[in-house]
Amino acid sequence: MEQIERIQHFEELLDRVTPVLANLDEALDAFDGIQTDVQELAAYYEGGSWREDFEADEAGKLPAGLKRGVLSEDGIYDVLSDHYALTVRLLDTVSSILKNR
Repeated sequence: MEQIERIQHFEELLDRVTPVLANLDEALDAFDGIQTDVQELAAYYEGGSWREDFEADEAGKLPAGLKRGVLSEDGIYDVLSDHYALTVRLLDTVSSILKNR
């Protein structure tokens, strides 16, 4: 690779990497910021309260205009599963990066 070509190549790499790292930093801040929320959702779903609320909804005991996405059968389960899968992916990515350093 000639000098000019090499510089251009690495300039392209730098231009591609820089914004991704900035976006990842922001995303990780947001991810860190929701951990308590995820724990609360898990406790609600795995405890008796979610089932109680779900059954009340099924029996028509909740107001018609109440937002109730949290009571969908898959809503919280899918979010908790996604959270776990992303956490495992983060660990795999970090492990790979550290192994290759």
